[in-house]
Amino acid sequence: MTETHTGPVADPPPEIRAALGAHTTLTLAYGDDEGPQACAVLYAVRNRPPYEPGSPGESGGDERISLVFVTSTTTRHGRALASGNARVAFTAQRDGQEWTALTGVQGRGTCRLLGGAERAAAWDAYRARFPYVERSERLRQAMDRTELWELRPDWLRLIDNGRGFGHRTEWRRQGAPC
Repeated sequence: MTETHTGPVADPPPEIRAALGAHTTLTLAYGDDEGPQACAVLYAVRNRPPYEPGSPGESGGDERISLVFVTSTTTRHGRALASGNARVAFTAQRDGQEWTALTGVQGRGTCRLLGGAERAAAWDAYRARFPYVERSERLRQAMDRTELWELRPDWLRLIDNGRGFGHRTEWRRQGAPC
């Protein structure tokens, strides 16, 4: 069974938001000149205010959920993401699940590097999700020197076999690419 939610809804349904909030690691898939690749990153869910008109993240919509993660532009995936508003795919799930209770999120979206006030606000969400960052002076200083990224999902699918084999709940931002 598939439940589908498409715009003009501002946010994904609560069950998708809960699943994203229940995990901390996502596998991020991207492509570059060397071909497809995937990497794991720790992420935090950010519920942010609408973008200011004309800002780099403004798209004319009112989507208020994003995922924020840290990575350096010296890594292969960092270089690929830095090439512009990079299209990515991702998954988030807990390892070691039984297939009858398997649950996780699949998604697609756009990544961009954050700066200024947007970066500061996103750091608040990241530090709240990973409080150990603040408890370690060395880790905090390292994090302050690295880049913070935003992933704006435009399509999300929750798989929840606990509600029935193959149960899916999908959300698509209005006007999002297929």
